[in-house]
Amino acid sequence: MYKLFYAPDNASLIIRMLLETLEIDYTAVLVDRAAHMQKSAEYLALNPSGLIPVCVIDDQPVFETAAILLTIADRYPHQKLSPAIDSVERSQFLKWLFYLSNSVHSDLRQLFYPQQYVGDNPIALEQFRSHTSERLTSRLQIVEDECASHDGNFFMQQGMTILDFYLATMLRWAQLYPSKKPLILNLQLYPKLQKLVNEVEQVQGVQCACAQEGISLPLFDQPNYANPMTGTAT
Repeated sequence: MYKLFYAPDNASLIIRMLLETLEIDYTAVLVDRAAHMQKSAEYLALNPSGLIPVCVIDDQPVFETAAILLTIADRYPHQKLSPAIDSVERSQFLKWLFYLSNSVHSDLRQLFYPQQYVGDNPIALEQFRSHTSERLTSRLQIVEDECASHDGNFFMQQGMTILDFYLATMLRWAQLYPSKKPLILNLQLYPKLQKLVNEVEQVQGVQCACAQEGISLPLFDQPNYANPMTGTAT
């Protein structure tokens, strides 16, 4: 039913966390970034943007991390990893899901691949990194404040959802990448987010997904680089 096209420690990891937590069968297909397979004609037929992940669901390719997460989570309402469509929590949940996707994830991508946005000029690159880093940390503070507005340990007061998988993984990346010049992010400055990632780290499906991609504990707070058996995380 599910075929996940992945690369280690890429956004596909978030989808794998969900699939493992739901304990449902899926096939994982490595996209070899070292060989630029994400730009191959075969992969572009699945995702014309050439980005990872793609998840084939009922023989239909779905791309965009948030879209894949929401599609799968909504199929298993008894797991409550996304609020019911007719629930009062749904609009707030969707608001933050798209915020994570369109703001936090977007900023991280710009930090990881700045040349795609401003070219190779060193001065322009440094200014771009500085402005993007400031914007990202301010957005993380918005998320911190939202999580601090209730007593729960997760993003939503009602319990763990796909928001937590998404956010925890992005906080991991923010401490590691780009490997030559990572953002200096101290999670102790975001106590609610630090508590959230520590809770997510205890989820068996999350640990299983990370282990399959060569990621060892700790996963999110002062994390380690991936050491996958196959593929590359860079």
